[in-house]
Amino acid sequence: MERRTFLASAAAAATAMALDPAKADTLPLGNLPNWRYPDPRVEVLDDKKFKYMVGNAAIERIATGFRWAEGPVYFRDGGFLVWSDIPNNRMMRWLEEDGHVSVFRTPSNYTNGNTRDREGRLISCEHDARRVTRTEPDGTIDVLLDSYEGKKLNAPNDVVVASDGAIWFTDPGYGILGNYEGHKADFELPPRVYRIDGKTGRATIVADTFDKPNGLAFSPDEKKLYIIDTGLTHGGRSNMRVFDVNGDKLANDKVFAENFAPGFTDGVRTDIDGNVWCSMGWADPKEDGVRCYAPTGELIGKIHLPETCSNLCFGGKKRNRLFMTGSTSVYAVYVETQGALKP
Repeated sequence: MERRTFLASAAAAATAMALDPAKADTLPLGNLPNWRYPDPRVEVLDDKKFKYMVGNAAIERIATGFRWAEGPVYFRDGGFLVWSDIPNNRMMRWLEEDGHVSVFRTPSNYTNGNTRDREGRLISCEHDARRVTRTEPDGTIDVLLDSYEGKKLNAPNDVVVASDGAIWFTDPGYGILGNYEGHKADFELPPRVYRIDGKTGRATIVADTFDKPNGLAFSPDEKKLYIIDTGLTHGGRSNMRVFDVNGDKLANDKVFAENFAPGFTDGVRTDIDGNVWCSMGWADPKEDGVRCYAPTGELIGKIHLPETCSNLCFGGKKRNRLFMTGSTSVYAVYVETQGALKP
């Protein structure tokens, strides 16, 4: 039996035996049940292009007990992971050294996406306050943007920082659709993608053709920007598009991947080889987890989780550990690549 065929069948068996979403709340911390090396939940679809499975590394559940985990960001200089627990209005922290979990910030203004700038400062998208903020080393929180042309932002969702210091973020408005992840309010602006200049602080619109712009990530050379559309939640599109980055503008809008429906992807990151890793869920439980696409757009691998995956990031001391925020838990697995960003 070919390795790819074996892993595909093994992954299906593992899904049936151990990844029942109804049993997700009973799973312990540590390696998922029925694991063995190689972990069958890492599914190789193209064994020539997906060479990132570590044979003796299992998917681990490192933290649990949240209502909707989102926005993971790794602090390599501190050895810890931070993420948002949006409905509980808090941000959490996990120490890699001993696995200790604690509250990082509460209240958090229902923060969603997080990243770090090139000076190591935390950049966050706050649903409830409808703003993008920066946390200074002394804990001071600076507001980077909360309105555009005199109108309040909707509810910033996800964010990335370029090497020139510019901050790019999406503003679909999920946080003002109800009171669970923010507060219900009227839209004052259309869903858009914005760029905040790192030197002047001036904000500009870089994309306004999305139904619900969500996760976004640069290619390793920052010549391309991938942006997810989760408009399917409101009768729109479920795809990922890619743009050429021309300084402070985007060009050549193309669909990169769109085989997500009836579910959709949410968060996205790239590795040093240019592969695109994105979260997956909201439909077939056998598809819950992470997908990996080659730079040319082919789906080459999957990581199966017992819950809908909201977002992901690379971290660890060598940037070779993939952290994945599920519905109620955080998962991690070592992979044979490194994240393009250097947290």
